[in-house]
Amino acid sequence: MLPRHDRVIAHRRVEPADSLDYFPTPPWATRAPIVFFLGERGFDRLTVEDPCCGEGHMAYPLADFFGEVRASDIHPYGYGAVRDYFDRVAWADIEPPHWTFLNPPFGDKSLPFLLHALQRSRLGVAAFVRTTQTEGIGRYEQLFSRCRPALVLQFVERVPLHRGRWIPDGDTLTAYSWIVWRLDRAVRRTDFEWIPPIARSTLHYQRDLDALPWSTRPPKKAKPRFSRRRQRAGGSRRATFRLRAPGAACLPEAAE
Repeated sequence: MLPRHDRVIAHRRVEPADSLDYFPTPPWATRAPIVFFLGERGFDRLTVEDPCCGEGHMAYPLADFFGEVRASDIHPYGYGAVRDYFDRVAWADIEPPHWTFLNPPFGDKSLPFLLHALQRSRLGVAAFVRTTQTEGIGRYEQLFSRCRPALVLQFVERVPLHRGRWIPDGDTLTAYSWIVWRLDRAVRRTDFEWIPPIARSTLHYQRDLDALPWSTRPPKKAKPRFSRRRQRAGGSRRATFRLRAPGAACLPEAAE
């Protein structure tokens, strides 16, 4: 079991109902689907939206490829516009983008974001999600069976996400993927591909650290040491443990 301070995100991420669910996406993870699969040509004439931009960790690398990046978030993180993705009035005068790239809130909030992105985008949608988001009867009936993705891109190496901050040298137990929809063509089957384990080493740039907020990994706390000796006379009583034969009762024995 990992110490509490190292337990980043393990499979299930549970947030309070009013949480903004802000876990920045490492910039190199945003570049990966474009560099390895979608190709870098032609995007410079297109617009892309990131409606969950946070502090810009996904919008910033998207500017490497797209001609115009529109970044927004419901909370004023200091990057992009402050705009509710589901506020029709706020988006009424904004032209739909060619593409939408997003790391949607997890849990029950993710499906509405993906459906709205598919309705609003003209050419495609790319969603960075936990790999487990590809399963589930509700998602299949409301999303995948109605709008089949063109690609599911599985990261071979782990993509570390941390609550409220980007830690470049972080780690995680959770597997992540990109799900990519192509709205400009008929999709009759979904291709599954692996993002090679060189994405982090080749697509992580020094300029990311210069332009975006980041944090260092928190120092590990010293593990408490427990003496094998019994409590000395006069001290407080505590339980001690002995190795017992297989099948024997595993109960603490009161110190003498």
